[in-house]
Amino acid sequence: MTTSQVRRDGGHIAYEVQGEGPLVVLAHGMGENKASFRHLVPLLVAAGHRVASVDVRGHGESSVGWPTYAPAEVGADLLAVVRDLDAGPAVLVGSSSSAAAVVFAATDAPESVTGIVQIGAFVGQAKLNPLLRVAMAAVLRSPRLFGMFHSTLFPVHRPADDVAYRKSMVATLREPGRMAAMRGVSEPVEPHWTARAPQVRQPVLVLMGAKDPDFPDPGAEARAARRLFRIAEARMIEEAGHYPHADRPQRTADELLGFLAVCAGA
Repeated sequence: MTTSQVRRDGGHIAYEVQGEGPLVVLAHGMGENKASFRHLVPLLVAAGHRVASVDVRGHGESSVGWPTYAPAEVGADLLAVVRDLDAGPAVLVGSSSSAAAVVFAATDAPESVTGIVQIGAFVGQAKLNPLLRVAMAAVLRSPRLFGMFHSTLFPVHRPADDVAYRKSMVATLREPGRMAAMRGVSEPVEPHWTARAPQVRQPVLVLMGAKDPDFPDPGAEARAARRLFRIAEARMIEEAGHYPHADRPQRTADELLGFLAVCAGA
């Protein structure tokens, strides 16, 4: 499949497009790449959507060395992809760290966004004990350790190609500048997306894996996110971890397609 690029001040953003129809833009989480959505994209395409899978700045085939990896800038990158395709407005889907980015995009350019989806959004900053803080600092500097950590985020089911995907992901993270980008994406910044959430006027869908190990209570985190928005629904994906689009793609697609129909009629 051909990878396209859109120029931005500071580098380029890589993305792939499949299908025809209303545009959906997918943005992955920290350390991953556009292949994170490899099992979800065909389902959305088959349902009549044009799907752009984006490599977040510093990840995948996008360039490194950006002055900032703040979610507001990642959101601007997603809007640049929509403009590059001349196919907006679009529904933006952000997984994990990119769940913050879609909020900024929706408020910065509401004319370009018909709805947003947050998958595994972090409402608050994780509170780590000293031992876990040291462990996570090591994870953010080692591709191998990040790969091991990534594997723990699938506590129930794993995609059949999980090992191959993770091997490729870790190989990409070994490229110069990739781990710095991953650390940049994980750094706390102000304003936090939760401050912008009340300004979102488009419909919002919050998706969360019911077994997501990143949260003590995934359901409570999803409800907390939902309450921040004016028009929002929260849905739990049963038997799914932090990446329900990978370990429960059909269930995730079902929820997304229902939401996309709502956005189309809004």
